Amino acid sequence: MDKIMLAHGGGGQKTTDLIRNKIQKYFNDPELSQMDDAAVLDKLVFTTDSFVVEPLFFPGGDIGELAVSGTVNDIAVMGARPLYLSVGFIIEEGFEINNFETILESMKRAAETSPVRIVTGDTKVVDRGKCDGIYINTSGIGEIAFTPPPGVERIQPGDMVLINGPIGLHAISVLTARKEFGLDTEVLSDVAPLWSLIEQLNDFAVKFMRDPTRGGIAQVLNEIAGDRDFGVEIWEDSLPITQEVVGVCEILGFDILHLANEGKVIVVAAEKDAEKILEIMENDPLGKGAKIIGKVTEKNKGMVTLKTTALSERIVLPPTGELIPRIC
Repeated sequence: MDKIMLAHGGGGQKTTDLIRNKIQKYFNDPELSQMDDAAVLDKLVFTTDSFVVEPLFFPGGDIGELAVSGTVNDIAVMGARPLYLSVGFIIEEGFEINNFETILESMKRAAETSPVRIVTGDTKVVDRGKCDGIYINTSGIGEIAFTPPPGVERIQPGDMVLINGPIGLHAISVLTARKEFGLDTEVLSDVAPLWSLIEQLNDFAVKFMRDPTRGGIAQVLNEIAGDRDFGVEIWEDSLPITQEVVGVCEILGFDILHLANEGKVIVVAAEKDAEKILEIMENDPLGKGAKIIGKVTEKNKGMVTLKTTALSERIVLPPTGELIPRIC
């Protein structure tokens, strides 16, 4: 008998298969079938997410900041201004009140930064041992601000692919915080709400945006290219990667393109505006290390390819398993 595996929650191919083949069979709504980060409902967008990260506190952030930022970003990449959030807590009996208040403070700070209002919520407490401290569910509503709003159907050959800074920071921060591999790094998670950066791009020809969380940039780019009449080419020597992340990936055999991020946005934009968008990113605290990392091409239709520093070319596949479980 088939069973749910950790890989089904990893954001890669197994997650896609579970949604397409099982969930959508029962919830066959046109908006759900779009597989976007949020549903577009007239001039509003609506999204929901749950956070089960382990550990709850990691270098650069905690589950509270992650919950608000992740939901705000799912709204923002749809070209919408975040307005309202709901928050649901599932708390384990015996959880330290001081830790709970630290999480609440992080959520308050992230909401004020966005800015977004937390307007409703729910709290449940479960028996000791039935929950790893605390789980958080957040839902969000935003108002479409970009005209026209970004969408994969607007992408065409010649468009450029950008990202607002180094990749893989969140995954490596959470991994090393677990102390499972004896690794000691100074990598901080990039977790942050991104609307203050994204709203500056409204005057430019932004075709598509997505935050590369679970599954990393490999998953997002494959979602862009899959079954379409174009390919996506990225350039190894343009990818923003820190030496600390490279070092961990070399030790553990990780593909950097599969690593999760929580403060990054992939932007596909018209070539004429790519340099202007890059300049805006570079001049914003949330865009330090931003790069143009590739382009949309007429060749290799339906595929993502990586041009290596040796000028060879390889196919970039989405992750098929769970690289690092419980990273968000």
